[in-house]
Amino acid sequence: MTVNKEALLNVEDLTMHFPIYKGLFRKQVGAVHAVDGVSFNVYRGETLGLVGESGCGKSTTGRAILQLYHPTRGTVNFEGRNLVEMKKEELRHMRRKMQMIFQDPYASLNPRMSVGEIIGEPLSVHKIASGKEVQERVARLLELVRLNPSFASRYPHEFSGGQRQRIGIARAVALQPSFIVCDEPISALDVSIQSQVVNLLQELQDQFNLTYLFIAHDLSMVRHISDRVAVMYLGVVMELADSNALYDNPLHPYTQALLSAVPIPDPVLESKRKRMLLEGDVPSPVNPPSGCRFRTRCPIAQPICAEQRPEFRELKPGHFVACHFAERFM
Repeated sequence: MTVNKEALLNVEDLTMHFPIYKGLFRKQVGAVHAVDGVSFNVYRGETLGLVGESGCGKSTTGRAILQLYHPTRGTVNFEGRNLVEMKKEELRHMRRKMQMIFQDPYASLNPRMSVGEIIGEPLSVHKIASGKEVQERVARLLELVRLNPSFASRYPHEFSGGQRQRIGIARAVALQPSFIVCDEPISALDVSIQSQVVNLLQELQDQFNLTYLFIAHDLSMVRHISDRVAVMYLGVVMELADSNALYDNPLHPYTQALLSAVPIPDPVLESKRKRMLLEGDVPSPVNPPSGCRFRTRCPIAQPICAEQRPEFRELKPGHFVACHFAERFM
């Protein structure tokens, strides 16, 4: 995988609040703080893993980056241009370079369209190909994701989950994008199929120099595919580091708790390991805690954690942490 330090994507203070309305006159009474001030870079040719518990804002972050949701505030600079300020027509042209692989291969494909129509649609919409050329490109794309080109005339219900996800991947790479958001692309698949899909994504990345934002909650799979990993909790990035650095020496208590829950295949090491169990439930994103979002479940929380939101700071080269007391784990 060819990674250089040129930032393809730069996300600054990305915030996505969903308003809550009540009553006959639809008065706003609050907001769901789905994403709250997220900042990171994605370098050209790399895979940035985005992990965290369900409901922490991972998928919303991916959709807000692609402008499927219009962010409440913040900037998303893609190839040096701010997507948030773009008008619809300008954004439509940029979408050729940014695609998404969706989580549910059963819901993301139109059941009324054939596989050929599904994969060929972006080529027609963006006027890249027409007529017989679309059919030829569809056949090549199906071969690329290891499906028989004759499947183009079939419909999604005739395929398994793994095959449907391959169709979704073929659709995503049809326009030869430079950046793809992979929104939990393997979580709905059988374990036996997951590694095949991940290997396919890596092969396509090497072949076309693709850049991925890989969203998942399977920490072992994220380590396998990612160059760097960002850990999210309740709409905020808690830690961001090189994959090996984060797994070998996590500096945030939440990351440590997540990693302590990942099983180790060696039964001797597993029996000696100390589990870090978190107490309580994840607070509601409608009314998140003051200061540090994690403080209500953190084993080392102090009064300052309730008063002041920790700065997302660089403690080691390329290792960023949002914790007042992260130095004690260095």
